[in-house]
Amino acid sequence: MKIVIIGGTGLIGRPLVGLLRAEGHEVVTASPSTGINALTGAGLTQALTDAAVVVDVSNAPSFEEQAALAFFRGTTTNLLEASRDAGVHHIVALSVVGTNRLQASGYFRAKLAQEQLIANGGVPYTIVRATQFFEFLSTIADGYTRGDAVYLPAIALQPVAASDVSALLAQIATAAPAGGIIEAAGPECAPLAEFAARWLGTRDDPRRISATAERDYFGAPADDRTLVPGENPRIAPTRFDEWLTAQSQESAA
Repeated sequence: MKIVIIGGTGLIGRPLVGLLRAEGHEVVTASPSTGINALTGAGLTQALTDAAVVVDVSNAPSFEEQAALAFFRGTTTNLLEASRDAGVHHIVALSVVGTNRLQASGYFRAKLAQEQLIANGGVPYTIVRATQFFEFLSTIADGYTRGDAVYLPAIALQPVAASDVSALLAQIATAAPAGGIIEAAGPECAPLAEFAARWLGTRDDPRRISATAERDYFGAPADDRTLVPGENPRIAPTRFDEWLTAQSQESAA
């Protein structure tokens, strides 16, 4: 079938394109760099002609509320209109576990607005909420760094490898629409500070980890349930230590 990947040149999109092509599908890599811009609508009509499935793994270029809201509303509205016109029978969108619990954050309010547009958009859909990626731990640590230490809130995390999310999306894109939300997470749940410490240790990063009494995630109130999935999530196979080892080997190569 013809499948269009919005954000097809990014961390999730690039391997997803490869997986679907390996299965014999006609895959369109859609991003501004390929001349297809979901935010402006440029190239969308042609890209979606005869498409059966659209997978949106794009992300806002800014976490600031108004910028994120303009991006998610704009791209989603354009995608839904083009999908209805083209007769697309399945939209798959990547979101974040905890989106509904982090509504004190402007970015997550924008993500929830995206989800609601899709759910009411008139095209069969599946929303995949994934936990934080292993690959984002560096960004999280940097965001909580002050001086030579990383001051992390005392909350739990159940992160997942980005490659596992790409593999799950490849399965979901070729399955029947769920008409709802599927959650995906890694196999291990532990304090955020523990994952960060293991990440920094593997890279000989001199920053020390300090777990604070704060209960927030980048300013939004959070607890041990906020960033972990609910009942019956899809559990990805890659363990954090396996991923760390693979990353070290790639760096040494």
